[in-house]
Amino acid sequence: MNFVTDLPHNVRIIEHSWIPVRDGARLAARIFLPEGAERDPVPAVLEYIPYRKRDNTRARDNMSATYVAGHGYAYVRVDLRGSGDSEGVLRDEYLEQEIQDGLDVLEWIAAQDWCDGGVGVIGISWGGFNGLQLAARRPTELKAVITASSSDDRYLDDVHYMGGCLLTDNLSWASTMFAYNSCPPDPAIVGDAWRRMWMERLEGSGLWLETWLRHQHRDAYWRRESVAEDYSAIAVPVMAVSGWADGYSNSVFRLLENLNVPRTGLVGPWGHRYPHQGVPGPAIGFLQEEIRWWDQWLKGIDRGADKDPMLRAWMLHSVPPTAFYETRPGRWICEPTWPPPDFRCREYKLAPAGLVDAKEDVEPTVMTIQSPLTVGLFAGKWCSYSWTPDLPHDQRQEDGGALTFDSEPLAEELEILGAPVLDIEFSSTQPVGMMAVRLSDVAPDDKATRITYGLLNLTHRNGHDHPQPLKPGKRYRVQVKLNDVAQSFPAGHRLRVAISTSYWPLAWAPPEPVRLAICMGSSTFSLPVRPRRDEVDEAITFEPPEAAPPPQVEQIEPTHHTWRVTRDLATDESTLEVVKDEGVYRIHEIDLNVTDRVWEWYTSRADDFDSLEGKVYSIRGFKRGDWSVETHGTTVLRASPTHFHLHAQLDAYEGDQRVFSKNWDHRIPRELV
Repeated sequence: MNFVTDLPHNVRIIEHSWIPVRDGARLAARIFLPEGAERDPVPAVLEYIPYRKRDNTRARDNMSATYVAGHGYAYVRVDLRGSGDSEGVLRDEYLEQEIQDGLDVLEWIAAQDWCDGGVGVIGISWGGFNGLQLAARRPTELKAVITASSSDDRYLDDVHYMGGCLLTDNLSWASTMFAYNSCPPDPAIVGDAWRRMWMERLEGSGLWLETWLRHQHRDAYWRRESVAEDYSAIAVPVMAVSGWADGYSNSVFRLLENLNVPRTGLVGPWGHRYPHQGVPGPAIGFLQEEIRWWDQWLKGIDRGADKDPMLRAWMLHSVPPTAFYETRPGRWICEPTWPPPDFRCREYKLAPAGLVDAKEDVEPTVMTIQSPLTVGLFAGKWCSYSWTPDLPHDQRQEDGGALTFDSEPLAEELEILGAPVLDIEFSSTQPVGMMAVRLSDVAPDDKATRITYGLLNLTHRNGHDHPQPLKPGKRYRVQVKLNDVAQSFPAGHRLRVAISTSYWPLAWAPPEPVRLAICMGSSTFSLPVRPRRDEVDEAITFEPPEAAPPPQVEQIEPTHHTWRVTRDLATDESTLEVVKDEGVYRIHEIDLNVTDRVWEWYTSRADDFDSLEGKVYSIRGFKRGDWSVETHGTTVLRASPTHFHLHAQLDAYEGDQRVFSKNWDHRIPRELV
């Protein structure tokens, strides 16, 4: 990363401003202004998220917001209602209150003497979601959007469910927000009101996981604020950004296909981070791309952003499997439109001998699979944050519990871009079952690197709105769409399709063990093959990553990140332990010590489907002089064949004294999950 201090404009940072909204509440903002903006107004950029501008995102904000402001934009970083230093209580994601507040914030920004009336919205993850959601309301102030690592469909592609299967990231993410929502505002900003505001949050935010578990199908709860319900509502230019290691790459392709506005997609090798900080690398000069975008659509300067290819993506090259990569070998490719008109489909049949050419005759036989619960221990995380070694490891660890189909060694290089699809005929022994499908790159030394995967709750075969149980023994045909990917397979490597009936702990297993019977010959696997266009692709380049310097942060207690799989053969118990311990660090410019520690455990015993348990424990703390607060949150999720069993506990401390304690216990019916 190149830290730039010589920016075109000097930047003034307003540490705190109150933004009033229509019901009288005030939201806290940190504002970055180019020098002279009050005399010569400029466009503004809004980032509107719940992750604490004062401390948690301070370093990132200083690096990106100062850079953008230094190029002639006002940058306004706002804490959502009930988060950071803002007033009120945050009760869930993307509520109408959040969107109404956001509309008020846009109106307030546009009315300031330093703003020329035009505003863009940028955000990653939560901020990427509400950027699209705000755009769909068509506020006159909003002129363009950059949405990173977000989704157009809150049920189809988000942290909660995948293919109708319950993700354990649902538990992990709910626990993350459980911890964030327990944190107080900073007394240096809000004064003596901090304790009252803190208690309101502790009492009022609630246990979001309960809500999410009570909506197991794609009902009105998820359709609300899913812009996929009406793409035509968005009328401003959109840049959609993600990474292949991220959980949100599929939405980029749907936005490109369905929006009818100037749009561009950017997908790199990264996990859940902005591309200028992208890991696995290579990171790119994303802030320079951001400035090009804002110049084009907020200032009307021709920077060529309207002429960029509709899609720029990193074609991944073959690598040995490991749980962490500093960089991923590959090259940039581009497509002028999406979907491309000149792609062809390579189709294979599933056969006892493996993947065979679709033109071959295959005897209509049946092969069966009933996977152990340990298939999935080496799957990595649904959404890689690349803070821990959380990418999928060698798939040979998983393939023994799956039905696998290998191709012959490839005679020549094969490149794909898009979503592979398994079209499969099967029957089930149970009314509720799931299918996990993996595509791996198998090297000549037999190491297997997972390229992409897909999940389907088989009761959702006719859609996610109204699932229907399977009739045991009856044959069905379904399509399992795998995640979009760009991948080059070298000559001499083999393709492997693996099918399993569980994928724990990435996704919650079905209520009972399931055996699937797969029909050979009538089941096919198709790949979207991209022709090489080296001359066009070689024109796609990016500048090296730049940013403004971060603030001075001192590590007081060390960090510790790990991803550990253990197997106790005496008890036949398997556990995935994930540690994301940021230790204690000191932000010198606000004289604040911050504690941030999270532990996660996912456990199963033998093939006992009642034994599955996910547990998350977090500690968040803040200290300045005599002021010291800490919160401890625990969330535990178990299940029987008929119900989910949810327990949570939240304790808050001021100094050594516990000042708040609350427990939750819920029994939630399983609805074909």
